[in-house]
Amino acid sequence: MPRPSNPDVRRRLLSAGLDLVHTHGFSASGVKDITDAAGVPKGSFYAYFPSKEAFAAAILNHYWSDIDDRILPILESKGSAQQRITRFFSALADEHDAGDFLLGCLIGNLSLELGGSSEPVRAELVRILGEWDDALATCVRSGQEGPDEIRTDLQAEELASLLIEAWEGAALRGKVTRSRAPYDRFEAVTIPALLH
Repeated sequence: MPRPSNPDVRRRLLSAGLDLVHTHGFSASGVKDITDAAGVPKGSFYAYFPSKEAFAAAILNHYWSDIDDRILPILESKGSAQQRITRFFSALADEHDAGDFLLGCLIGNLSLELGGSSEPVRAELVRILGEWDDALATCVRSGQEGPDEIRTDLQAEELASLLIEAWEGAALRGKVTRSRAPYDRFEAVTIPALLH
């Protein structure tokens, strides 16, 4: 009879794996590295994840769940739609700043590393981007329908996608330059240019 799963072991694997993959990349993070960092036997890994690619998808889910819990609610807070959108992206930039801009965005990182070669990761990225699009589009739409004067020549969904695509570019450049300047340009120039 198989041993029942232990949620604490799964959580430790996800936490350790997230740190390793975010810091070193997926390919450079071996299963043994992950289990060693989590303090569990290597054989335990496959009791919780059927493959390393499935683990990468679970890491993305774990990463996004944290953003969803802590940062996404900013889009539903007080203020104009543009203010909320700017605060949301500023909070994401603060997360990157806390790591001296060395890590970048895990969504962008794994999109580049695995988005074209791993179906489980690609499917999770599509799901996450869809949720991100929906949350931003709801906020944009509230600005289009209210006194915020957000442009109406493009649909809210289109503007949300453009914001995410521009953000990921800023995050990529911020990681390369190890600087907040691309994030600051995104907030000061790109957001207003896209929304008005």
